[in-house]
Amino acid sequence: MPDGSHQKAAELHNRAAHAHQAAAVHHGKEDHTTGREHSRQALEHSAKAFQESQDADRLSAELALETKRADAAAAPAVVTAKQIKGDRDV
Repeated sequence: MPDGSHQKAAELHNRAAHAHQAAAVHHGKEDHTTGREHSRQALEHSAKAFQESQDADRLSAELALETKRADAAAAPAVVTAKQIKGDRDV
């Protein structure tokens, strides 16, 4: 699941970059109305990308913690010969 979230965040970052580039082109042509619209879209995509990145990071951390706990629970207990035989010399 985190991979999907990371992919979605990357796509939103790319959309924001494209919108920024389009805005710059329109501003360069002095088409400021269209440039402002692309700037608005870029900001919207950037905000969504940031949120998606935060969600993906949180999900990755949760998954890592769950995996660590499952690995710890599944790990066999290490028992020494001394513990098996008690306090006697081994």
